[in-house]
Amino acid sequence: MLTHQEQDADVIVIGAGIIGISCALRLQQAGKKVLVLDTKGVAAETSAGNAGAFAFADVIPLATPGILRKAPKWLLDPLGPLSIRPAYVLKLLPWLWRFWRASGQDKYAAALAAQANLMSFSKDALERQIQSTKGEILIRREGQLQLYEGEKEFQATLPSWQTRQEHGVVFELLESPDAIAHIQPGIHPRFTHAAYTPEWKNVVDPKVWTEHLAQAFVALGGQIETACVDQIRLLEEGVSLLSQDQQRKSKQLVIAAGAWSKPLAAQLGDRLPLETERGYNTTLPAGSFKLRTHLTFSNHGFVVTKVQDKIRVGGAVELAGLTLAPNYQRAQHLLDKAKRFLPELDPIQRDKALAQHKSAQHTPPEQWMGFRPSMPDSLPVIDYASRTRQVVYAFGHGHLGLTQSAGTAELVCELLHNQTNSIDLSPYSAKRFT
Repeated sequence: MLTHQEQDADVIVIGAGIIGISCALRLQQAGKKVLVLDTKGVAAETSAGNAGAFAFADVIPLATPGILRKAPKWLLDPLGPLSIRPAYVLKLLPWLWRFWRASGQDKYAAALAAQANLMSFSKDALERQIQSTKGEILIRREGQLQLYEGEKEFQATLPSWQTRQEHGVVFELLESPDAIAHIQPGIHPRFTHAAYTPEWKNVVDPKVWTEHLAQAFVALGGQIETACVDQIRLLEEGVSLLSQDQQRKSKQLVIAAGAWSKPLAAQLGDRLPLETERGYNTTLPAGSFKLRTHLTFSNHGFVVTKVQDKIRVGGAVELAGLTLAPNYQRAQHLLDKAKRFLPELDPIQRDKALAQHKSAQHTPPEQWMGFRPSMPDSLPVIDYASRTRQVVYAFGHGHLGLTQSAGTAELVCELLHNQTNSIDLSPYSAKRFT
């Protein structure tokens, strides 16, 4: 029998990204003694380099009806907004089959409702998280522009905006370059239409935000250690985690290891179709562009956003797993597009100007790739493990990990306290693919 004295913590959380740290903080706030384990440390992977957006307006799943008609184009365009590496196609086929199943009208409608429900809950949970950690100074409330080229492209998006409106998203439709320029000057006039979402929020820096939450967690008595968990063993009243150097025990466990969660869940009998949306970006030095609001170039699959006083250009989806080498041509391709779409964006010229001042520190553009953990239906897994209610899963959020982190943390806390769930968790069940 596992006694309290033998435990390293009441709860161990595997993963120190934004989901894991948010879960650990909420559990610590609720009175649990929590230990976080991560192979590299806080925000050392995907949570460090993303766009830093709380994308509560993005309620529409990636698997929409008819989307797989575009699959041949994905294979032919390695630099497109959504691409599949040819070397990974065979491994991806089971996931693509489930993705196709999820794009059926009935399943899509259910996923849309579930996504919107989680978004609404997470939006409120974020405000609670900001308040409890005194984090307002790290939040940018500057809205977002989704940009479209021409009347035809704009009209094609109106049903999706109607869907967003039905789920509580506030927006304003703009139908001229002048109206767009009033919110954000410097956008090429080829973008004639846009939708402005004024309630859109960003963090000042996603890495700094995760570190801020980690500091709040530690201040409450939480612990964070570097360790690679190799094996999970279920005990009579808890779990034992084996790593290369030692064994750790707790009564409860949260698996929030993002794209690396799949083999951990498999040890507990849950073979889940978790894949990765590899995202690329380039961070440009300060002064590259005067950005007032988050920009989304919808049909090109990338965004332009602020990180600290720098500019980050990135996005798109590459389905290629965890082991293939990065294709940084994708990051360069997005940057090249951004230069065309924002004529005043000129990082090379800005660098030259900075170099003229001996006191100025030269900061070259930085390319990055991250692994977003993705389920075929665009919904995360927030559920007990099949073999025990002492283990809870919290992964598979795709490109919405930061967005849904605070809400996921509150739901995980409810599960581990056997409380009534604030929202229906059946759409996020670990058993929905069996």
